Amino acid sequence: MSHQEPQQVEVLVVGAGQAGVAMSEHLSDNGIPHLVLERERIAERWRTMRWDSLVANGPAWHDRFPGLEFQDVDPDGFATKDQVAAYFEAYAEKIAAPIRTGVEVTSVTRNQGRPGFRVETSDGVVEARYVVAATGPFQKPVFPPIVPDGPEGPGAVQIHSSDYRNPEQLPEGNVLVVGAGSSGVQIADELQRSGRQVYLSVGPHDRPPRSYRGRDFCWWLGVLGLWDLETPTAGAEHVTIAVSGARGGHTVDFRALAAQGITLVGMTDRYDDGVLTFRGDLAANIAAGDANLLALLDQADAWVEANGMDLPEEPQARVLGDDPTSVTDPLLALDLADAGITSIVWATGFATDYAWLPAGALDEAGRPSHRRGVSSEPGIYFVGLPWLSRRGSSFIWGVWHDAEHVAGHIATQRSYLTYEAPTA
Repeated sequence: MSHQEPQQVEVLVVGAGQAGVAMSEHLSDNGIPHLVLERERIAERWRTMRWDSLVANGPAWHDRFPGLEFQDVDPDGFATKDQVAAYFEAYAEKIAAPIRTGVEVTSVTRNQGRPGFRVETSDGVVEARYVVAATGPFQKPVFPPIVPDGPEGPGAVQIHSSDYRNPEQLPEGNVLVVGAGSSGVQIADELQRSGRQVYLSVGPHDRPPRSYRGRDFCWWLGVLGLWDLETPTAGAEHVTIAVSGARGGHTVDFRALAAQGITLVGMTDRYDDGVLTFRGDLAANIAAGDANLLALLDQADAWVEANGMDLPEEPQARVLGDDPTSVTDPLLALDLADAGITSIVWATGFATDYAWLPAGALDEAGRPSHRRGVSSEPGIYFVGLPWLSRRGSSFIWGVWHDAEHVAGHIATQRSYLTYEAPTA
């Protein structure tokens, strides 16, 4: 495209991860010409922003698009990150998605006096009638400004979970993992099993069962209608989910993690002269996670009874065990040097970065402003965001259904534009 007239496209999709591939399929199904630009490779986030041993958090029968099953993965098993990346490559090939890799979009501005947008890229200019932002929610790693680097800091290596690969990557010594969602729990467990002493900072979280009465939690959320919740409960928009597909899948149990040698602490609060302090909220955070688990078990039991289903009872799922010492007598301060901590892994999530979009597509905080993916800026769309339309939007299958809705909206708008008034 360089040094040429702008390329004209009907719809430009930015990003070729799961959201962009799904979007391409539905645009093609609607007969809508389009182009997908990806700054790296298809499904790059799965390849290079994940640790080596990562597997999908949902079973293969669930975490996929309708048009293709995973190859060489048991339907009840959990695909590795490389298998997920290969799956989206295969899917893109299957649907002949018009994807151009190695091209970064740097800005989108509305044309003046004519429809559409001017899109600046690393390989020239594209003009598009519609633009779909399919870059997802994992764009800018969040580092809470707690522990300074440099001379004022403790000298420990600090990395985000998106840069963590394996225990050998970190220097010898003990590790603090901050954040107890899926990433933090799995990384802490892996580090402890490698022989490290690990401290795990646990904040508020939901803790669903991996499976219950013979069915995966993904199935339970489906039959209970919980995937289709259209709005999160207050404060749950960005709730941390502690669930794991590692080692065949298991329910995250903080008591078991403590029993195997991990020291649990509350939320990381502040740092001063080599000492980290933690909030005294560990017991409350674990109790709230327990309550979340038990509430889902209650709903599942009620559904089984109401529907007369023959699913085996599982009373042991409600056995929580005694709280470990780290919960009953919590550690509120930790001298990092005395504890031998040489690494801190921040499993603290991501922020979005949509500064390349027109301001009208964003709210005052720079976040996407939309309803079910339809932006407040006409002609701009979003797909691939948590709670885009429902709770399931952040899962692979949910992205596929969200993309179907967005493509349908674009198709409707195009139908109005092609209307011709009858001649007199």
